[in-house]
Amino acid sequence: MERLRVLMVLRVLVLFLVLGSVQRSECVQCFARLDLVLGQCDEELGEVEEEDCCQNSQYSYQATDGVCRSCGPPVWSPWSPWSHCNVLCGAGVTQRNRKCFGIGVSECENPKVTLQTKPCNGTCCEDKGWGLWLIWSPCSVTCGGGGVRRRERVCSSPPECRSACTGPSEERDACATHTTCPVHGSWSSWSGWSQCSDSCNSDVIVPNRERGRSCSSPAPSNDTVPPGNSCPGDEIQVQNCSELPTCPVDGSWGAWSPPGPCSTSCGEGLQLSMRVCDGPAPKYGGRLCDGPSTRSSVCQSACLVDGGWGSWSPFSSCPVTCGVGLQESLRGCDNPAPKSGGRPCPGEGRRTSICQIKSHCPVDGQWSEWSQWKECKYPFGDRNIRCKMLGGSQIRDRHCRHRAHNGSMCSGNDLMERRVCYDVTGCYLKGSWDGWETWSLCSSSCEGESKRFRSRHCKPFYSNYNPTIGRQKEQATFFGNPLSDCGVTPDGKSKIQMQSCVNVPPCTEQPTHR
Repeated sequence: MERLRVLMVLRVLVLFLVLGSVQRSECVQCFARLDLVLGQCDEELGEVEEEDCCQNSQYSYQATDGVCRSCGPPVWSPWSPWSHCNVLCGAGVTQRNRKCFGIGVSECENPKVTLQTKPCNGTCCEDKGWGLWLIWSPCSVTCGGGGVRRRERVCSSPPECRSACTGPSEERDACATHTTCPVHGSWSSWSGWSQCSDSCNSDVIVPNRERGRSCSSPAPSNDTVPPGNSCPGDEIQVQNCSELPTCPVDGSWGAWSPPGPCSTSCGEGLQLSMRVCDGPAPKYGGRLCDGPSTRSSVCQSACLVDGGWGSWSPFSSCPVTCGVGLQESLRGCDNPAPKSGGRPCPGEGRRTSICQIKSHCPVDGQWSEWSQWKECKYPFGDRNIRCKMLGGSQIRDRHCRHRAHNGSMCSGNDLMERRVCYDVTGCYLKGSWDGWETWSLCSSSCEGESKRFRSRHCKPFYSNYNPTIGRQKEQATFFGNPLSDCGVTPDGKSKIQMQSCVNVPPCTEQPTHR
């Protein structure tokens, strides 16, 4: 019995260790799309495990570090636009960059080429920056002295030259006028109060008394431009005689109130209107109002109904056949529907839930870049045709990469291209100088001093070769680099030029992206 108990404990321990060793992938925010230009995840689906999200190679995800990563095969973003020249005047550089997104970024073609640099010249040497000063504003005062005037100027340079605008954009200057300031009027003291206009005080007739003053201390000037302002306020002041005895007030009905609510919530009922003896109310021994204070009328009620939610519908079927998707459930505001001004249902009528199909989505194939052209060979046997006027052919190929899980093959059937050729590798040929080749891009500043190169182009003479090859008269190409002899350069100088790329930003490690 003891032995059986020990065996059972061992089995439980082994099961615990096996289950504990199963690793689940990290939970991430899953998205249905990746914007390669902005490097941003789009169309959020929700939180799932990384491996479930990436069952669809079109999807992307964000882990806790916030970086957007692609679930698909490696692919380059488009090159960014070339930046502005990094100096205002003189020699500088302009740069552009790109990023590789996908699983296994090292599989992008030329994965280290993420930044390109080329020389530029700042175009702001003659740019003065500021436009002309605008006209002065009027003086802040119109008479006397102590005023200020101001003027502005605008930076009219293009965006790449804005830093050429140094100094203030506004100037201020003291200003004075030759005009005498006007004298504004001021009130004299108030006169004494007059006698009250009646012997008793009522709500209709209120006795009052008056007093006055004049705009004469000083009087406004009339001989200045502009003339002085008149005194603000009233020349006469009126005051109620509140200390007089109150006059009797007879009562009078106020207006009928609007009809009150119907006595029933649905069907025929009565509604009541009221009036109050307050227009005015009787006071100080005055008479009361005559007649009734209420009246009734027949009313018909519309039955007000607030809306109520119906039941949630079952969740829709998962809209995807593989990987992760969103299914939805709906409910209607129809249990009951709002009626006769009733309130609508509160809350939402739609809810979503993440669904998963435990099957990896197809991954369509992507063409690799074409390989370099292979050696130009004689098509009929192992015959050496180098430096001979015998036609040959050569091929280059490409591969359909990343196809998986029954994805589509790459469009088109061309796995290989063929062309006819002459092998001129290392062949001595006369030629003529044909200008300079294009400058290379600047080398990386991580490799030391940044430089660029170009060579004179020695164009070989191929006039002795037939321009077509074979019975089909296919257009011939020349494969390999001949030893072209163009003689002395026109100016007697070097065949290669080298330039330093100046003002290149310091070397920084280029980040990789998934």
